[in-house]
Amino acid sequence: MMETILREGLTALSLPTERIPALLRYWELLAEKNQVMNLTAITDPGEAARLHFLDSAALLALADFRGTTVVDVGTGAGFPGLPLKILEPSIRLTLLDAQRKRVDFLREAGADLKLEGVEYVHGRAEEFAAKHRESYDIAVSRAVAALPVLAELCLPLVKVGGRFLAMKSVDSDEELNAAGRAVQMLGGRLETPVDYGIYGTNIRHRLVIMTKISETPEKYPRTFAKIKKNPL
Repeated sequence: MMETILREGLTALSLPTERIPALLRYWELLAEKNQVMNLTAITDPGEAARLHFLDSAALLALADFRGTTVVDVGTGAGFPGLPLKILEPSIRLTLLDAQRKRVDFLREAGADLKLEGVEYVHGRAEEFAAKHRESYDIAVSRAVAALPVLAELCLPLVKVGGRFLAMKSVDSDEELNAAGRAVQMLGGRLETPVDYGIYGTNIRHRLVIMTKISETPEKYPRTFAKIKKNPL
């Protein structure tokens, strides 16, 4: 069932299907590890195919990732970064998460899948961003955090001319409006967001797009305590 959903969904997105075996193996590894540590609340393979894999894959239909450097901030179980890399091998990917056990799992999964050009980083986003300023073509995040907070953690990582792509719900209008000032202060520009449907469901998600138009001031990102206490 999972293979059929992936095949139909990727075809609908006009994406190649030859990497489906690698996606299935990734899910196998994730489901097995999920029995001993909390990586995902979604355990049904069909739901995982739609809500994890096809949701992640949708980004490839909405933006050009070919040959880019990509950082997935707060990657968790590897979404959206690993499906993006599996489906578009030319991506040079950094998976960043604050929990070492998650990063250890992702490293094991990447080795099993024989993925090349992937860096697995255990660290806090604000500390990593402070040391890797303007280093990536694209930052992505499906992390559960407010957009002003995500912008301060992610935009400093993006090169001028690059983009930060935040995966959000379609109910994020208020959050989006609140992020405008922060994005501008961080050297970014909010583009028109793109709402998209997840194949095989009635669910619609939103891709918030921020283009980096100037370098982020050196004082950002601040410590997370300051970001949380006083968002931009």
